[in-house]
Amino acid sequence: MSIGNSGRIVIEIEPEVKRLLYSTLARDGMTLKDWFIREATNYMKASIQMPLDLTTDIRSSDQAKNTQ
Repeated sequence: MSIGNSGRIVIEIEPEVKRLLYSTLARDGMTLKDWFIREATNYMKASIQMPLDLTTDIRSSDQAKNTQ
């Protein structure tokens, strides 16, 4: 996949997917460009957020409080 310097992004999708996407966007009053920018922005924001560490044992922090 080549990445040029222009602002263009070119992808190839199935014609049925393209038709359904455009009809859904039209129903929602959006253009493909507007939708793509919104989704790409959300994707990039989500990828730079710090992940939550949900692997620690909650009891260990409670036990630390109780031993003080």
